[in-house]
Amino acid sequence: MAEPSAAVQGASSGAQALRGVGRFCRRKPLGALGAFIVIALLVMAVFAEQLAPYGYDETVRGSRMKPPSAAHWLGTDNLSRDMWSRIVFGARVSVTVGVATVGLAVFLATAVGVSSGYFGGAYDLVVQRVVDAWLSFPYLVIVLSVMAVLGPGLLNVVLSLAVLIAAVNSRVIRGATIAVAQSTYVEAARALGCGHARIILWHILPNVAATVIILATIGLGTAILAESALSFLGFGVPPPYPAWGAMLSGSGRTYMFRAPWMAIWPGVAISLAVFGFNMLGDALRDLLDPRLRGLAR
Repeated sequence: MAEPSAAVQGASSGAQALRGVGRFCRRKPLGALGAFIVIALLVMAVFAEQLAPYGYDETVRGSRMKPPSAAHWLGTDNLSRDMWSRIVFGARVSVTVGVATVGLAVFLATAVGVSSGYFGGAYDLVVQRVVDAWLSFPYLVIVLSVMAVLGPGLLNVVLSLAVLIAAVNSRVIRGATIAVAQSTYVEAARALGCGHARIILWHILPNVAATVIILATIGLGTAILAESALSFLGFGVPPPYPAWGAMLSGSGRTYMFRAPWMAIWPGVAISLAVFGFNMLGDALRDLLDPRLRGLAR
């Protein structure tokens, strides 16, 4: 009797999940489109070897700067490399940089924002003045300075962007933490003798998780755009590994009039990736924020 009940429960949970997806698509069509773009980007990044007909640095004899065709869907570049293959492998670079940057930035921002908002006092004053001083510098100057010292590379790009994004997000997380820390259930936990670690882990973090998720989703688009800008300027992932910004800057800009597809497709890929993450982040913000949910009703 246990097996049929488990099967029925599994079918009902699957039906509920499908109804939830359909409800999300009806209420947030742009968010659903963004989610589709994000899923496609993740599939391209994970299964690049299976989706790309050629290697990212493999030359095809006799196919220099060929326009889009059945043999080469997005054409070829000046070194006879398939553009579709390079776009697919470039998605892996963008996803890796975006996920690693946002993961590190969210961890730092949560640690700084939650501790600053919860403890307050002199600690909050000192931390926020450091954050204000850091944010007073133009972000491009900071990133270029860090990259000039560390040099180009995937790890250096992640570190330089994560520190900058963490400073911005920590202010938002601090505000959410202050609102939660003043609630009655946190005061009740203090009255019962709960320590700071228990209050933060069991009461503060679960209630600021929605804010953290929204910041992470929107920050992915920002990180991808920033990585493309650094690659365009020559401070991103070094060649021959493809990066969309480097493809747009190097041969794409040089041969823009002879072979415009070399500049068009990397630009389209960057735009779609940023659009997808931004639309998904906006939809998640509307769904997870109870105040916005009330206004929607």
